[in-house]
Amino acid sequence: MDGRDAAGAEIRIVGTERPDGLELRTRGLAARGRPELRVSGLPPYLGQGWARVLAALARRLARVPAGGPYEGPYETELTPEGEGGTPVLIGLEADRGDLVAVPPGGFTGRVEDWRREVLLALFPSAHS
Repeated sequence: MDGRDAAGAEIRIVGTERPDGLELRTRGLAARGRPELRVSGLPPYLGQGWARVLAALARRLARVPAGGPYEGPYETELTPEGEGGTPVLIGLEADRGDLVAVPPGGFTGRVEDWRREVLLALFPSAHS
């Protein structure tokens, strides 16, 4: 999956199958002085939806003014597609130079359930 941020620089979402599931990561944010984004351990059926989530997060991160390391926020809201809907809170945790998409602070359920719920909330058309 390819995308261009507001300044026209290309940002890619790449996937790799790992023993614990699919890993998705961005390529191109580091060229702008930003950390790459990553999510690991996804069941393959969530891959396409989470590629869209990473692309939305990457667009937001790419718009952060240049000059110095990315300082946060480490939680950010994404707005569902279409009209209405409640924004979804995504946590970002620093890990080995990347930012990893994680449940927001205070979440007490299973990560697997949160990942599925994020997609259902952000992409209501996936219900049909």
